Amino acid sequence: MATPKQQRGIRVWAISLVAIGFGLLTIKEGGTILFGDEAARIAAGNYVPFVLWFNFLAGFAYIIAGTGLWLQQRWAMWLAIAIATATALTFAAFGLHVVFGGAYELRTVIAMSLRTLVWVTIAAVAGRGVLRR
Repeated sequence: MATPKQQRGIRVWAISLVAIGFGLLTIKEGGTILFGDEAARIAAGNYVPFVLWFNFLAGFAYIIAGTGLWLQQRWAMWLAIAIATATALTFAAFGLHVVFGGAYELRTVIAMSLRTLVWVTIAAVAGRGVLRR
């Protein structure tokens, strides 16, 4: 049976891998739309440019945070909190965009909901794991 310290280590290890994987996928998907051909932009539908740019750039922060969490660095917990906060604020701005009649895709609502949930969870687990080592 794992000790509480080992369980915390496993959780931090798992969230670091999730953060890095999520970051790589985010950069790939966002980069395909931002820097790809016209077909990629058409396939994306009614994407919201500020959300796309935020997510693309945040992907790099995801990788940095995940690496820091893997190394159990205290600053990585604060970066995870900042990512969670910035994601929630971007989601709120997206909500205003929608309320004021802006075009959007339902998959953006789903993706931003998932991103917010994932980063709030990562920040919470990081806070418990990194602060209590």
